[in-house]
Amino acid sequence: MTAQNFIAGQRVGAGNVRLQSLDASTGEALPRDFLQATEAEVDAAARAAEAAFPTYNALSPERRAQFLDAIATELEALGDDFIATVCRETALPAARIQGERGRTANQMRLFARVLRRGDFLGARIDRALPDRQPLPRPDLRQYRTGVGPVAVFGASNFPLAFSTAGGDTAAALAAGCPVVVKAHSGHMATAEWVGEAIIRAAESTGMPAGVFNMIYGAGVGEPLVKHPAIQAVGFTGSLKGGRALCDLAAARPQPIPVFAEMSSINPVLVLPAALESRCEKIARELADSVVMGCGQFCTNPGLVIGVASPAFSLFVANLIAEIGQRPAQTMLNAGTLNSYEKGVSRLLPHPGLRHLAGHPQEGRQAFPQLFQAKAELLLEGEELLQEEVFGPTTLVVEVADEAELRRALDGLHGQLTATLIAEPDDLSRFAALVPVLERKAGRLLINGYPTGVEVCDAMVHGGPYPATSDARGTSVGSLAIDRFLRPVCYQNYPDALLPEALKDANPLGIARLVDGETTRNAVTR
Repeated sequence: MTAQNFIAGQRVGAGNVRLQSLDASTGEALPRDFLQATEAEVDAAARAAEAAFPTYNALSPERRAQFLDAIATELEALGDDFIATVCRETALPAARIQGERGRTANQMRLFARVLRRGDFLGARIDRALPDRQPLPRPDLRQYRTGVGPVAVFGASNFPLAFSTAGGDTAAALAAGCPVVVKAHSGHMATAEWVGEAIIRAAESTGMPAGVFNMIYGAGVGEPLVKHPAIQAVGFTGSLKGGRALCDLAAARPQPIPVFAEMSSINPVLVLPAALESRCEKIARELADSVVMGCGQFCTNPGLVIGVASPAFSLFVANLIAEIGQRPAQTMLNAGTLNSYEKGVSRLLPHPGLRHLAGHPQEGRQAFPQLFQAKAELLLEGEELLQEEVFGPTTLVVEVADEAELRRALDGLHGQLTATLIAEPDDLSRFAALVPVLERKAGRLLINGYPTGVEVCDAMVHGGPYPATSDARGTSVGSLAIDRFLRPVCYQNYPDALLPEALKDANPLGIARLVDGETTRNAVTR
């Protein structure tokens, strides 16, 4: 059996390069080959998305919302055989996949709600002032529309929620942008199941044929990003991969934005009063966060900082005990395990680091690891301390006092998250750190752990470089739609030629900014 690419609603495969998806636990090939997209098929997928764009982008928000709701329903209908396939490809447990399936469906429904309420359009109207002196003002109306076809690169660690039908795809489709998904090589069979579900939803709701396309294979990313039809890129993966896409996109005759989530060590600050009151509990909870999902979360806490004290020393001892007893786990695929082993091997011989806990790596599973670094390495900007080790590893740093803590934070790169484990006295004493953390991270937590990202309106899953390539956006939550929209202004246009959102009668019934005041009412010229 050979699985073909998804192009303009059809399955297409003219190439002769066959790809195999592997069982993550055993390394055995799944009984299904996938055909690598040829250069002509990459071109055809991008052109299909471009052909679909005018029709799809012109659809009412309600029509697009119906499409997203239909995708959610199709995803929820994927049964036990689908769950078993995902488990084989990723080594993730069935309960995790079932939960992620629900999250992926809920993402689609969240964006359907965004479409129905209409605020994403950002409708603004400044009516004409013909008698204004010294110059009259024309009638000006602005709203936001889709940027065009979007290339989406599936992520390995969330085979559903950040992949074929993940947040980037949901946001792009909500914005009115057809997508070309580059299926992740680690779960190609999973991608096929999901791709077929999206096609069924597109057909049942009457969407244009090229609204969803998906291609397989290594080496297809570069021609996809370079294709003139593609107008934006969504990516979740490594810093190296994200930078490569950014460089390709910037070098195009027409540069395009790349919204890449790339690298974060997600610092956790364990503050003195908190350690005095609940040292053992913090160590246990932090260890749980570090090893959750074999550490394969972009929000995994990779750096723990505390101020020198007997309580901090006791905390480190407890953390050593917790990490030391946690079992090895199977990672997503052999490539991820190999990368993890290389990351750990770079830390082990460093003279400024001390290995505190963890068994030597062996076999097909990853063992949790704990290291401690000298504070001066962080204060002096040692890059190794800021490199993400994707897996169940974290690094502890003990600073001498509040001044050193501030210096350490000043030197940190951009992050997805930054966490304070604190009591009220800590929050008062260390309040000056909050503005520093605001400049470093997209999400600030108090007395929680960053592994867990709620899909909602207020969530920010982004941050300054290298956490992402563009700190102004998020890849989770309804604000993610902003990445794939652009503003358009209409001057002195007659009502008949205006988009529905800007017509005088306000047929969509959305809130609009009219002459500086928010209203849902109709307007008169």
